[in-house]
Amino acid sequence: MEWKKGPIIGRGSTATVSVATTVTGDIFAVKSTHLSTSQFLQKEQNFLSKLTSKHIIKYMGFDITYNNNKPMYNLFMEYATGGTISDVIKKHGGSLDHSLIRSYTHQILLGLDHLHVNNLVHCDIKCENLLVCEDGVKIGDFGCAKLVEKSELNSSFEFSGTPVFMSPEVARGEEQGFPADVWAVGCSVIEMATGFNPWPEMNDPLAVLYRIGYSGDLPEFPKWLPEDGKDFLDKCLKKNVKERWTIKQLLEHPFVRNSNSSYETRFSPTSTLDQGFWESLPVPEVSPAVSRVVDFSGESPVERMRHLVEDSGISLPNWDDEDDDWIEVRSYEIEDMNVEYQDFSFCDLIVDDEVEEIESLVVDEDDMILEYLSSPRVLDFDHIVSDSILICK
Repeated sequence: MEWKKGPIIGRGSTATVSVATTVTGDIFAVKSTHLSTSQFLQKEQNFLSKLTSKHIIKYMGFDITYNNNKPMYNLFMEYATGGTISDVIKKHGGSLDHSLIRSYTHQILLGLDHLHVNNLVHCDIKCENLLVCEDGVKIGDFGCAKLVEKSELNSSFEFSGTPVFMSPEVARGEEQGFPADVWAVGCSVIEMATGFNPWPEMNDPLAVLYRIGYSGDLPEFPKWLPEDGKDFLDKCLKKNVKERWTIKQLLEHPFVRNSNSSYETRFSPTSTLDQGFWESLPVPEVSPAVSRVVDFSGESPVERMRHLVEDSGISLPNWDDEDDDWIEVRSYEIEDMNVEYQDFSFCDLIVDDEVEEIESLVVDEDDMILEYLSSPRVLDFDHIVSDSILICK
């Protein structure tokens, strides 16, 4: 397939998202990264290719191209004409009215219900990863997602996501199952209502994790939300996992049960020559990953978290300049790579009743990126997995 790469509309630590078009004028989004660092993008491709829900961003294929003789892995997806819910919040002046929040939340829950039925945890639900398409709100960005077998629900310690949207059990490194997505839904409702993440007064990601995991505090509920909205948040943000409602229970909650699933989108371009549309797209600012490895030890998780909060620093990597001009791309015939989730190996974080063996931590100060790693498996700190996420292995 021949296609043209257009303006960059998103950027992660190892991948960029661009608008693209086929020679026949069909518009889609392409997520690209170097083949050598594409394992997480390939995992995302594997998940998306198996999901069939109108509330999940549509998978459209993948290929490998060459840029300056370097192989690039390209994931093709449906283009969200309305951008993300974060974009819609900005368009509405910093917050959404409760009727639109009801509608968006209902559609998000329908998408998550499809994921959970298929034993998939998204792990990074937030407004930046919720896309507004012509036919509704859809869940995107499956770079942090993971399969959860029933036997692993209480034993898996591999976790990922954005710190300010993490649930208490995830912040403590205990587990990350379906209830973690429910907590993130509550946080996303707060974001839609206020325009801010649920912990806007917290700037240090390590301090955020400590507060979420150990303080007993809850995010502040928006005072202007109707009573059923506040009750919905209460059901999402139970600190006790066993008391937190499931996605199916939330779908029956009055806050979303009778919601109007109407939504607003931008206008789509009429053709690839619709220059006014392309010029209207926001030009993203590059937010370099600011990372540092911190080694520490302590007698308890609480003490270790205190050491982390007190010891943080920054270092700036160099970003290669990206050319936003149109690029003619010709893909090469390749065989199906048959990437399976089980092909990816992860180092388990072993935790007993007394001590959590956490050896090192990568901290991103600007984008609140954290990555727990066990030191014997640390091979390359130059490749942070994704923008604004925490990955624990």
